[in-house]
Amino acid sequence: MRIRRAIVVLLLLAAGGCATTPSASPSPAAGALDITGGVTTDQALHDRLPQAVRARGSIRLVTDASYAPMEYFAPDGRTIIGFSPDLAAALGEVLGVKAEMVVGNFSGALDEVAKGEFDGVLSSMTDTKERQAQADFVNYLNTGTSIVVQRGNPEKITGFEDLCGQTVGTEKGTLQEDMLRTLAQSCGNRPLVIDSEPTNADALVLLRTGRVTAVPIDFPPAAYLVSDSRTGAFYELASEAQYDPGLFGIAVAKENTALRDCLREALQKLIDSGVYGELLARWGLTSSAVSTATVNGG
Repeated sequence: MRIRRAIVVLLLLAAGGCATTPSASPSPAAGALDITGGVTTDQALHDRLPQAVRARGSIRLVTDASYAPMEYFAPDGRTIIGFSPDLAAALGEVLGVKAEMVVGNFSGALDEVAKGEFDGVLSSMTDTKERQAQADFVNYLNTGTSIVVQRGNPEKITGFEDLCGQTVGTEKGTLQEDMLRTLAQSCGNRPLVIDSEPTNADALVLLRTGRVTAVPIDFPPAAYLVSDSRTGAFYELASEAQYDPGLFGIAVAKENTALRDCLREALQKLIDSGVYGELLARWGLTSSAVSTATVNGG
């Protein structure tokens, strides 16, 4: 049986290129942008930002910092590092405001943005038609889902269908949770038990301790996890395949078109200047690059 909508792609996502395993030790130190091309403020874009953002001098973006190398805590346990905060900082430089990354609950992030608690979500959130009913997405990365298992793969999982009959961990509110629910409908007499946890880190603890068989997560953090010297001894990828490739996006409230359009244009400037490419290379994400900043491309 095949999971509905699942598209298996080899790790040759970039046109004519090979996927890159994210570096477990990015350099230079996160949080200190070191971009050879430079990031310059676009005053015209700044002037088009919503008045509330200009008055505050910052864009507040909610994130779940448990998804290395995308967004996660530095060893101090407080500083959020990764590709996402670096991208946010670069976007803020273009727009002439500070980009604040605030830790929040992934499953409720879109609701918080709709209520005006935050200006947007920057948390490796996949742009889907269902989510577009709640928010608009400025697309900045292209990737799919991989299956993480215990080192040695004791249950011999090789594909999504093998998860039938297993207990599988996932983060609540994610695309992967939806994928598992879809798969569960076709598992027949081999029921799939889904253990949804508040964060991806919580789901991985269950996998490491043998309480779940697998955890499907997006390819960049999956590849980082199995290559990192601190975690690689415990986890591996079930196969060299990705499922349901799609676009990550910065989510903003649907009525906040001014901020959406400013973010899209700022991202395009980073793409055109080469800064975006340098940030991707810094975190080992070059194969997931987009060439054009789009809105609601998922």
